[in-house]
Amino acid sequence: MPIHTILGAGGAIANGLAAELIRNGEAVRLVSRHPAAIQGAVTHAADITDLAQATGAVQGSSIVYLCVGLKYDYSVWRQQWPKIMTNTIGACRAAGARLIFFDNVYMYGKMDGLPMTEDTPYDPCSRKGDLRARIATQLMSEVRRGNITASIARCADFYGPGSLNTGIPNVLVFARLAKGKKAQWLANADKQHSFTYTGDAAKALYLLAKDESSWNQAWHLPTAASPLTGSEFIDMAARNMGMPSGHALLSKWMVRLGGILIRRRPS
Repeated sequence: MPIHTILGAGGAIANGLAAELIRNGEAVRLVSRHPAAIQGAVTHAADITDLAQATGAVQGSSIVYLCVGLKYDYSVWRQQWPKIMTNTIGACRAAGARLIFFDNVYMYGKMDGLPMTEDTPYDPCSRKGDLRARIATQLMSEVRRGNITASIARCADFYGPGSLNTGIPNVLVFARLAKGKKAQWLANADKQHSFTYTGDAAKALYLLAKDESSWNQAWHLPTAASPLTGSEFIDMAARNMGMPSGHALLSKWMVRLGGILIRRRPS
């Protein structure tokens, strides 16, 4: 059977994708430094910042999904993302495998209320966004040269199963309401904010892999066209959980402080 290999196994989207692949009878290989066993899949331990290990992890694959999630620290991103992308491209070329890169929307920068589409030009406003733009451009340059068959699948901040410790709505809203605490929001709860449901993202990745017309382009994964404001999101969550609504705002300096603490927290 053709092997579907997930690089970066263990994350919310990767786990959802693995379940989707197994449910559809696909042969699944889970790759990370310390992959957890999932019934119906095989595991392969590898550090894909090393080319030889990345090549071994991808060998024999027909489809590869790059779903790596690194620590939210620019110094880590700067050191590891270029290696990961370069090695993944090289490994897929050696194996003759097709690649889907699960990406975010940082490279678009500030849109000031304008819709993001697959044709939106890159205009990053942060170092992380600039880095994501560079590795996405690297991949699509290889596609244009005919060196690899690949696509990019992008989503907004996500919420849903598997993202309890990572998704903003899960951490700041659902988890706090479940404990009887007041929900929190970032900076401004009156602005709209798009979110992608993890189950939708996982299923979309599989659908793209199975559709011959989807390759060699960027895709935006299913996300509500008319997003809720933070207040509306919290009100809806509280109502469905049977909890009182209301929230506290995290100011910009509190968010920055939280980022420092997260970077320093032992992994």
